[in-house]
Formats: sequence, structure tokens, C-alpha cells
Amino acid sequence: MAETRWLDEREQRAWRGLLAMHTQLTARMHRDLQADSGLSLADFDVLVQLTDQAEPSLRFGDLAEALQWEKSRLSHHLARMEKRGLVSRKPSKDDARGNIVSLTRLGRTAIEQAAPAHVEKVRHLVFDQLDENQVDTLAAITEAVLARLNAPRAASAERAGHDGTAA
Repeated sequence: MAETRWLDEREQRAWRGLLAMHTQLTARMHRDLQADSGLSLADFDVLVQLTDQAEPSLRFGDLAEALQWEKSRLSHHLARMEKRGLVSRKPSKDDARGNIVSLTRLGRTAIEQAAPAHVEKVRHLVFDQLDENQVDTLAAITEAVLARLNAPRAASAERAGHDGTAA
């Protein structure tokens, strides 16, 4: 069995700082977004995914993957958003088993009204205290970690493309 490569003091400080920052930033953004617009951070995340599309809709499975949510969580959340008129779900024309999630007019209005205050909070809490080099470093760090996290999916997709079977 391989010996555990414990984090040194510097790495531990960075790791614990990252975890604390993520926890506090997520909680603060959720509270502020809810107070400012009535949207939860989860609502906002769904609406962003839809508005980022040329046609403001996505297959249910693609939306679940983009958000990194379990399908049951997404289904329950979308049901709540549908009741509020923010999104709609319709069966896919291409796949009878699949659903398409679409942004409604009310959903577009909600995100358009919420986005300015949200981006101002992101600026205030994150970017206003970073210089250009720190922003570039933050971008490089997130890209490197995300590349590692996404490598298994990319390799699996590549294998599926070569031999026609999913890994």
C-alpha cells in the first residue's frame, strides 16, 4: 500500500482556505440573491445554464450534467421552478424518454432583473480586492483543477467515440 502524501502546512492552509471561501461565498451569494431577487442560488444556476444556450433550453440530462446535480435533485428543483413559472418541461421530439427544459418569459425577466445586483456582489466580494495578476492566477488555478476533474469524463467520451460503447 502506498504511503499517504499528507498535505504540508502551506498546502493545508491553501486547501482549508479554499473550502472556507467556497462555503462562505456560496452562503453569502445565496442569501443576497434571495433577498435581492427572490431567486435562490440554485434557481439562478439553472437560469444561467438555460440563458447561455442559443435557444434557451436544454435536455434534462444535459442540464443535470452541467449543474453536476443528481437527476432526482434537478427534477424536484425544476418542479418548484415550474410552479413559479420560471421554466417549463416538455417531452423531447427526438427522444420520447427525454425532456427538454426551457426558459419561460418570466424566467428570462427574473434573471435579467437579478443579474446586475448579482454580478455587482461577485465584483465586490471577489474581484475588487484582486489585482490583474491575481485574477489571472485564479483563472489558471481553476482551469488546472477543472481539467483534472474533467479528465475522466473526457477519456470516457473519447473511448465511447472510438469503439462505439460507453465506458
